[in-house]
Order: sequence, then C-alpha cells, then structure tokens
Amino acid sequence: MTVPDSADSADFANLTRGFTLTGTIREDVPAFLRHHDCAPIAAHCADVAAEARRVAARTGTDPDQAEIAGWLHDVSAVIPSPERAGAARRWGVEVLPEEDIFPMILHQKLSVVLAREIFGVTDTAVLSAVGCHTTLKAGASRLDKVVFVADKIAWDQSGDPPYLPELRAALDQPGDRALDHAALVYVRHLWDQRETLRVVHPWLRAAYEELSGRLEGE
Repeated sequence: MTVPDSADSADFANLTRGFTLTGTIREDVPAFLRHHDCAPIAAHCADVAAEARRVAARTGTDPDQAEIAGWLHDVSAVIPSPERAGAARRWGVEVLPEEDIFPMILHQKLSVVLAREIFGVTDTAVLSAVGCHTTLKAGASRLDKVVFVADKIAWDQSGDPPYLPELRAALDQPGDRALDHAALVYVRHLWDQRETLRVVHPWLRAAYEELSGRLEGE
C-alpha cells in the first residue's frame, strides 16, 4: 500500500504542524498523540507496547519489532472516525463496505500510513502487525498475532475484559500453538456475539475460520 501523489502531502504537514520529531518512536508517538489531545490513547499505546514486548519474549518473536508496532498501532486516533474513510481514499487505502459502515475499524489501516509517512517506519513486518491489530487476518504472522493479543490484554476500557482469564491461560500453554490459541480466544469472543456487532469484518471472519479450523479439537 503506497500513498499516491494525489494524496496531498498537506495532510501529513497539517498533522505534524507545531510538532517536532526526534526520531525515537517511544518518544515521538506519545508526544504526537498528546499534541493532538489524545493523552488516553498515548497511555494505551504505552501499555500495548510494553505488553507486546512481554508477549514477544514469551513466544520467540522479536521484542523490538513488537514494541514498535505496539507504540504505533493506534496512532491514527488523531483522525476522527467520520473523517477516516475520506482520508483512506485520499491515501490509496482500500475501504471495505464494512469499514464504510463502521469507520472506526479503519484506524488499523490508517495507522500504517501514518507510521510510514510521518514516523518513517519501513519494516514491513511491523507495518503488517499495525495494520491488522484490531481484526487480525488469515495468514497472520507471529508478530501480527503478538500485537493483536497484546492489544486485547492491555485493552483501553475500564476493568478487566471478560475473555482475559481464558486468553492468559491459552498464552501460558506450552508449545508453539500457545499464541494461536490466545488469538483464537478473542476472535471467538467476537465471533460468538457476531449477531450483535455493528459489522463483522471479513478479515476477522477469515481469521476465525483459519484458527478454529487449525486448532479446534486439539
């Protein structure tokens, strides 16, 4: 996904007006979010970055990549939901019908663009993890799943999520499949309430079908 020339660089200039980058992700991302009055998101990103590093270390995944993706995953919170579909189209990002209906979900894709265009991230593995941290996707990498799981552990609402004990227990299992089992806990949590969701994102559906087909009955 590349931003076309028609995606006016003024968008990125406007987002960084009055803000100076240091070149250090763990400093720049929270400062950028606070610059846009998104302090609670900055705190959440810090939590996810720390959790992603822990989960990575437990699952044989690069902890530095995991931490960077954790910092960046919600950086597009600076773009209000009603403006996300328009921004996505200007930046050459595919907008699925479900994302048009519920544009909040687009933040995972928009965070990829901001990670690259504002923060200079070119690591495709990191960008992939940022880009599917909400829904996951079929064929997800280990890093994708680490950031996905970390985001669900360090969730951004009050109290503990109802799925957390099962997810932690799955992650504590021995063997290479622990991360897959942990990811499936949350994917199944959403799938089981799909009739009440605003939309069922096709990436989530594909992730559920893949993970459940691989793991059910083990």
